[in-house]
Order: sequence, then C-alpha cells, then structure tokens
Amino acid sequence: MTTLLVIAKEPRPGRVKTRLTPPFTPREAAALAEAALADTLRAVAAAPASRRVLVLDGRAGPWLPPGFDVVPQCAGGLDERLAAAFAGCDGPALLIGMDTPQVTPDLLTVDFAGCDAYFGPAEDGGFWALGLAEPDPELVRGIPMSTPATGAAQRDRLVAAGLRVRDAAVLRDVDTAADAEAVAASSPRGRFAEELARLRAVAGR
Repeated sequence: MTTLLVIAKEPRPGRVKTRLTPPFTPREAAALAEAALADTLRAVAAAPASRRVLVLDGRAGPWLPPGFDVVPQCAGGLDERLAAAFAGCDGPALLIGMDTPQVTPDLLTVDFAGCDAYFGPAEDGGFWALGLAEPDPELVRGIPMSTPATGAAQRDRLVAAGLRVRDAAVLRDVDTAADAEAVAASSPRGRFAEELARLRAVAGR
C-alpha cells in the first residue's frame, strides 16, 4: 500500500496562515490552522496506508493522532522540502499539505494500477496532492512554488518524464478568509468549520 505524507507547520501564532490576518488575529489564524491540520490528519488516519508520516516544521502537539511517524522538514525552499519527503519513501507515496481540511479518506485512497502519478490540482493554480508510484525527488525539485502556475509546472514535469498521470478532484486551499468560509461551507461537520463558527460567534462576525 501507499505511504501517506502530510507536510505541515506547527500551528503557532504568527507562523501559519498569515494571510488570514486580518480579519483574524494571529492567534485566531493559528487556531484555524490547527483545526485544518487536525481534520487533515484525521482523514489520513482513516485512509488505507502502509505508513503515515507527518513531515513537520516545529513540534507535534495534542492535535496529532496516534499512528503517525513524525520527521522534521529539511532546510530550503518548499520544492526541496517536498523532494526530501519523497526521498524518504521506498515505495508508492502520496503527499498532501495542511491547507485542505475538506479532504476525505476516499480522496486519499490511491490505486497506482494504470498510472504512475496522481495529481490533485488546487483552485488557486497550485496542487493539494502529489502521488508517485516510484518516488523521485527530481520530479519536484526546481518547481517554482506558491505561484498561479505551480500546478501546471508540476504536472508538466510529470508528463515530460513520461509518467501516466491520473488527475484527482480540484480542491480549494485555505489561504484567505474567503477561502476559509468556502471550505467550511463545503465540509460543515469538520473541526475546521466548527472552529470558524466559534471564532465568528466570539467576535460577533
């Protein structure tokens, strides 16, 4: 089966979800980040996997469920950190981030029969998931990250390498307050939606 990788930052105020500030305070943005990460890890824990790995910048907290190996992120840009995550795998692997709390175990159940790569595009032009039947760090290294063309560049790299690519559903990342509202509405029973509703009630938003 597949190794499931989650690359994430410890949800500390001022270090995560800074584009949510304003309207949210840094502490509120960190609370939303923690909720998003908790929902993501819950989905990963419920999906079939040979191994579940949290590739973490920071320290694990009470939001981490059992059954995960925690490894530190390497230094360098995001492309280098993604490449290093794949380098630590010796079989099929699927990597996601912490920005799509609406993800479900079904979306993370990947069958590489008939394909070599699994690609989950994001609405903002990036990607929320990348799966490789044979992980190769060079398929990620050098891709310009956090731009509207990141997803296209990554998918083009896979195709140029001769890989058969299977596309997953398009998901919306939580970067802005508008994203948070839309994602919470699409997954109203998750911890993320509950935390957003709590913050709105406290602030009278």
